[in-house]
Formats: sequence, C-alpha cells, structure tokens
Amino acid sequence: MTIPSVETTIRLIDTGAAAGSTCSPDLATPPWEFDAGTPGYGPGSSMGDVIPAGSPRQGALPERYRTASPEELSARIVEAKQALGDSVVILGHFYQRDEVLRHADFVGDSFQLAQATQSRPDAAAIVFCGVHFMAETADLLSGGDQAVILPNLAAGCSMADMADIDSVTECWEQLEELYGTDADASGRVPVIPVTYMNSSAALKGFCGEHGGIVCTSSNAQAVLEWAFERGQRVLFFPDQHLGRNTAKAMGVPLEAMPMWNPTRPLGGNTRGELDAARVVLWHGFCSVHRRFTVPQIDAARAEHPGVQVIVHPECPMAVVDAADSAGSTDFIAKAIAAAPAGTTFAIGTEINLVNRLAAQHPEHEIFCLDPVICPCSTMYRIHAGYLAWVLEALVGGGEQSAQVLNQITVSPDIARHARVALERMLAARPPASTAPATTLPDQQLVGV
Repeated sequence: MTIPSVETTIRLIDTGAAAGSTCSPDLATPPWEFDAGTPGYGPGSSMGDVIPAGSPRQGALPERYRTASPEELSARIVEAKQALGDSVVILGHFYQRDEVLRHADFVGDSFQLAQATQSRPDAAAIVFCGVHFMAETADLLSGGDQAVILPNLAAGCSMADMADIDSVTECWEQLEELYGTDADASGRVPVIPVTYMNSSAALKGFCGEHGGIVCTSSNAQAVLEWAFERGQRVLFFPDQHLGRNTAKAMGVPLEAMPMWNPTRPLGGNTRGELDAARVVLWHGFCSVHRRFTVPQIDAARAEHPGVQVIVHPECPMAVVDAADSAGSTDFIAKAIAAAPAGTTFAIGTEINLVNRLAAQHPEHEIFCLDPVICPCSTMYRIHAGYLAWVLEALVGGGEQSAQVLNQITVSPDIARHARVALERMLAARPPASTAPATTLPDQQLVGV
C-alpha cells in the first residue's frame, strides 16, 4: 500500500478527500503566504509560541516558483543539481517534507548532519534543509570558502528562541555569585554550561568560552558524563525535558534538578535548592514533543495490545516513563529496522519522520502517538519551491549570473568559541556510536 506524504495528506484532508484532522487549517497554505505576513513560526506545532522581535524573515519568493506544480519543482531541482554537480551538497533533516528530502544528499538528525557538514570539503555550497541553528552549525564546521544556504530564512526554532544570550549570561552571573569560580579538590569547577544543539551560535559560543559543550539527543548522556567529569554541576539549556530525562536515566534525583525561569531572581529557586543542584534546567521545551501525552500512550496500548511505544527524549518525563523506550530520531529508526516483522509501533516524534518510517517499513504497523497531524512549524517552512529557487540561483543562466541566496554566516568573534564547543560535542560520541548521515534511496519514499 502506498502511503502519501504528510504534505499530500494535509492537502487531501483540507479538500475533504481524506479523513483525519490537522492542528491548523493553515497547514494547507503554502509557506510563502506566511512569509509575507505577520512574523511568526507559521502553522504547526509551534504556532502558539511567541516569536522574538527581530527574528529572521524571508523575502518574497518569485512567482515562477509559487505557481509551479510539485512535479515541475521536482524536475527543476533535479536539473539544477545535475548542472551543479559536486559543487553543491544538500543536507536534509529527518523532519523535512518528503518533497524536499527526496533531493538531499545526506539525511539525518542534527548530530549526523553536523558530521556530514565536514564530509564534502570541496563543495562550494551547502544547502541546509533544516532550521536556522542547524545552518549556523554548518557554517561553523564547514570550510571558510564554503557558503551555507538556508532555503527559507523564516525556518527558525521556537525552542532555540527560548534561551537568548542575554538571559543565559544573566543566569551565569547569578550562579557565579552563588557558587564562586574556584575548582574543588578534584579539580572540578562549580558549574559547566551545556547547550542543546537547538540553540543559537551565540549560546554555543558562550559554552565554548566558559568551558562548556554542545549536545544532541544522540549523545546527551555522553556529554553529561563529560561535563560531570569537569564540573560539580551542569547548567543545561534550552530544553528542560532532554536534560531531565537524560540526567534521570543517569541516576540524578529529581530534587537535584531545579528549573531556571529567566524571568525570576535566581530562576525562581532558593539558594539552598541551587546549592544542592546537580543539573540546573532551563525553562524551555520543544512544541512538537510537548504534544505527546500519557493518555495517548494509554489509548495506543488499549487499541493495539503488544504495541511498542517509542518516544523522543524531548517529550515530558511522564511520557518517557510511560513509553517502552526513548531515544533520538536515529535511535527510533534503528529500533524499527531491527524489530521482527509484524511489530506494531506507536511513535512519539515529528509526523514527517513517523510517516516516512511507516512507508519504509511495510512489514510493520507504524503510527504517530498523536492522531492529529501537526508537523514542526519551522521545518515546514522549507518547501520545494524555496529549494528550487536557491539551487537555480547557484546555476545562473541567461542574463542572470550565478548568485548565493540566503547565506548564513556566524561572526568571527562568536565562531571562535562556538567551534570549540562543537568540537567537544563531536568528540563525545554515544556509547554505541551513532551512524553518520546517509543518502536516502528513492524507494524509501513511496507515495511522494
């Protein structure tokens, strides 16, 4: 049975041609309609989050891309890629639309794509089909003569926006006043900053400058182990859930993980609570993974006896505890691939990945825990029209010379420290080393 892509399914639901529900009727509207309007994350899981003032905005997409059919856009992308050859490499995150991801040279999670960034040093351009912080990371890790391109500048991340450099710096100053800066008898400093990959380059730079490190969901435990070897405690931002779930699995008690609310003095904690802390958690979260609930797990178990429930560690602790297992997108994909035929899976992560896994593994029954279709708002801002636009600009032709559109660059003063934190991250591999990002065979994307 052919499984249509999420984008196709949303259109079918919108026209009444298919059953089901979405979290917003605006999901059927092309993203350029929102790029021209009021600043926001767009329809999807993050649509209720408040976008910070001054967030990047995308200019108008030329009409020839807005009016082209999906088939025409796909053909134009293929033609542009052939013309560009090895001078361009396209990276695609697991949460992208199938209509975009089918053209990627490397597909993976944020950790794998950070590794893939360094795999093609001869490519003049890296087109990153993901979100803004990922493109920044690619710029940090790529060669100085390589241009990193984000097809839609409005593809940000609401979680990353929940921690800014000013708020984190203020938090750090308060913690230094409380803890001091002197190392203990074993040489461990009072606190080590750890930022999730889902953060700005400025925060990665902050960690690099202050002896800290970056983590992803793939290597969060390895990173925390690295940090505890060097520090008495950890300041973990911006995702509270990944920090809590990872530290709890390592044996850190909940009472040793106070939450830091940047709008309150001492983050809303007492000096005693902070003094006893092992992990200070930032008040941030992923709107995609916050949608998953324990009642959804209960409903899946009631309707599908024997179902295997796997969720992402960005989900709330109660959801992770109720699931059979939790892990990164790469972990989820590998668990499904290794299961005996006929296994039923309920997956708690972004719908594009779940839908794609169901298409790739017809030997299993795979469905999303959340019955309402609600993709990542910001990943969904990347559309095949934008990909065709930036690729054809690189090709040039006629009276139009080749040009780089939507280039993402990190200032040298930030980049210097951020690279240190990222290099530490790349060295802190998970116990069972995460496989590198790979190409995605066309036959794995049926129904696109």
